Amino acid sequence: MLLFGIVASIMALLKKAEKKYRILFVDSLNDLSSQLAEHYARKFYSGTYDVYSAGPKHDIVDCDLLSVMYCNGEDLRDQVSKDFSDKRFLPEDDRFDFVVYTEKEVFDRLAHKSPWQGVQICAHMGSRAEFTATDDAELAEQLLAMADRISAWVRENMDDPGKLGSLVSA
Repeated sequence: MLLFGIVASIMALLKKAEKKYRILFVDSLNDLSSQLAEHYARKFYSGTYDVYSAGPKHDIVDCDLLSVMYCNGEDLRDQVSKDFSDKRFLPEDDRFDFVVYTEKEVFDRLAHKSPWQGVQICAHMGSRAEFTATDDAELAEQLLAMADRISAWVRENMDDPGKLGSLVSA
């Protein structure tokens, strides 16, 4: 039992010594899909990644998203919408290992003139403009479906940083 405890302690120390990768999730207003991706990446992989999100412009985090997620056990109330120049919540050196665009149109517009060094990945996760809800119940369903897609993408692609590297889009 003592040997097991020693081995577990050594493994924990080695894990702490591993490099943490910086990842930035980007959508147009940093209000929806990039916020969800940031939330799930922190939730599942905070030991592997320093996680950020931003957009070319900032707004507020989608209020319907906050409500629906909270009612379903996910608290995003501490999330803050940021634009690219917000140094309160983003690293000053603008260095990221991975920049993941969660909206294809934002990727198409910005990826080739990105100010960031790092792998550029297009992983379209949806936008509010794609929703077809005609009432609050349908909107909640579509928000939860988006959250499920993003959670699955994060789990599938971020468990190994090498896998993210294979998703290079630009």
